[in-house]
Amino acid sequence: MSDLAPPAESEPMFELPLELAIDTNVARRLIAEFIRGQLRQAGFERAVLGLSGGIDSALVAFLVAEAIGADKLLCVMMPYKTSSPASQGDAEAVVAVLGCAVELVEITAMVDGYFGASGPDGVTAGAGTPGAGGADALAASALRRGNFMARMRMATLYDRSVSWRGLVVGTGNKTESLIGYTTLFGDSACAFNPIGDLYKSQVRQLSAAMGVPEVVIRKAPSADLWPGQTDEAEAGFSYPVLDRLLYWRIDRRRSVNEVVALGFDRVLVERVDRMVAGAEFKRQVPPIAKIGPRTAGVDYLYPRRRPGSSRA
Repeated sequence: MSDLAPPAESEPMFELPLELAIDTNVARRLIAEFIRGQLRQAGFERAVLGLSGGIDSALVAFLVAEAIGADKLLCVMMPYKTSSPASQGDAEAVVAVLGCAVELVEITAMVDGYFGASGPDGVTAGAGTPGAGGADALAASALRRGNFMARMRMATLYDRSVSWRGLVVGTGNKTESLIGYTTLFGDSACAFNPIGDLYKSQVRQLSAAMGVPEVVIRKAPSADLWPGQTDEAEAGFSYPVLDRLLYWRIDRRRSVNEVVALGFDRVLVERVDRMVAGAEFKRQVPPIAKIGPRTAGVDYLYPRRRPGSSRA
């Protein structure tokens, strides 16, 4: 159902479904113009992002550096005590290639200050000293802890954005946004997102074209929420298959029956449909109860403009 790409004599770095292949030169140019335009309109010259060691943040770092220069980019690494040392090593490899500014901010004290020290691995529930969140927080699931970590990282980034005087750049891809594999006001929070319209397979393609380290491209995608965690194992999907399904359902607007006829399992199609529908609230700004004649976000709508421009 898909071809392997890019062509190589050895084992390819990733699987790229044919219908998802993009012109990487055009994508690079459009994204670079987008990044420069967003910064200019907001009145900023610099940018800051969280660098996890994964492919999404690595690609965004390369894109931002290409668009405005590595000297105007700050990458912040924010590991938790159970984070994979390999992830930090991969992040450092990206910084070494780009030559941008980098900071290391441990979030362990922030997270444990709320949840407390729990279990031998610091993640699973167990006996320990409660943190600010109390006994209930001490017994919190890995999911709760993972969401809290994501929000602590975003709080850190927005604080660093003040001292660095730069906008926070998002690193979430289209696949994750559509199925809701994001933390609201965590990794989804940003001033703008250069790769939000790229499926995971396209992120890999563009990363290869831009020279992102091969070890980052080849590694199994992971939010690094607990030791050994991977996106595909946790959610029970393959990114190339999921990307194709989303492409035909969302971009091409094919019906359930039509995509099943293309060879997709109906159970998977219906499951993904529920995920997309259930995550709609994550993709929209909070609704406002309309009281007055013009309501922000409802009928008082303006595109972002250069600071100081006139608005009716």
